[in-house]
Amino acid sequence: METVLDNTLPVETRGVAESSVAKPKWLKVKLPIGQKYTELRGLVDKYSLNTICTSGSCPNMGECWGEGTATFMILGNVCTRSCGFCGVKTGRPETVDWDEPEKVARSIKIMNIKHAVITSVDRDDLKDGGSIIWIETVKAIRRMNPNTTLETLIPDFQGIERNIDRIVEANPEVVSHNVETVRRLTREVRIQAKYDRSLEVLRYLKEKGINRTKSGIMLGLGEQEDEVFQTMRDLRAANVDIVTIGQYLQPSKKHLPVKEFITPDQFAIYEKFGLELGFRHVESGPLVRSSYKAQKHIL
Repeated sequence: METVLDNTLPVETRGVAESSVAKPKWLKVKLPIGQKYTELRGLVDKYSLNTICTSGSCPNMGECWGEGTATFMILGNVCTRSCGFCGVKTGRPETVDWDEPEKVARSIKIMNIKHAVITSVDRDDLKDGGSIIWIETVKAIRRMNPNTTLETLIPDFQGIERNIDRIVEANPEVVSHNVETVRRLTREVRIQAKYDRSLEVLRYLKEKGINRTKSGIMLGLGEQEDEVFQTMRDLRAANVDIVTIGQYLQPSKKHLPVKEFITPDQFAIYEKFGLELGFRHVESGPLVRSSYKAQKHIL
């Protein structure tokens, strides 16, 4: 799976595995409150809607929902890859649900979402990598919710251009693909993915005319400061417009351990560096996830 799950699920801040490194006070999250949050939570429960925000216990759920943003995952909940950071189940996925595009579009309509983020598991078992469901989902959302803006947080589709081209054809406002970590740690963290292939996907999206491209990095897996700086340089060299940088949290004892909790001051250093590099937006902080403040990234 390709994301900062929004690692592609938001990493849980409740129920994560214990780490040998004590969790610092800046990772504590207030319970979501507010009228908009309460309304959306009621709709999700009433209609049994599936959002990554709730299933991933995202720490920013209250803030995002209050601004009319939510994240949805398509193509099932079983991934064909076994990334060491990701809490999504790995194995043989279920048959593709061709009604899923309409279900997602209907959920967005019921929730009256202004900006939707769509992500997915990796489906290397499918010849099209799941790209046909992707484009059908975008079409259904556009048809049913013409005023809703979209971000698609996509897998690498194994770098196969005809599958990436379907995303380009759909032309969402933002297309995101996460590199997740620095070059040196990619083989350990992402296993079946390749650092340079992810950069090529991002570069290709831009060359084909996508206006805003985006990527994300998790910290705390053993990377060094200079490696994070280099990753940010690599993303800018691929003409990426937006970068998110957040703290990795271990989903279970079976997953990679947290090597370090990065301080808010260090995240501020990365934000400053990213803005100096020329990114349109840099979201950098302990609780930042891929879809954090996503609604402002269309500006």
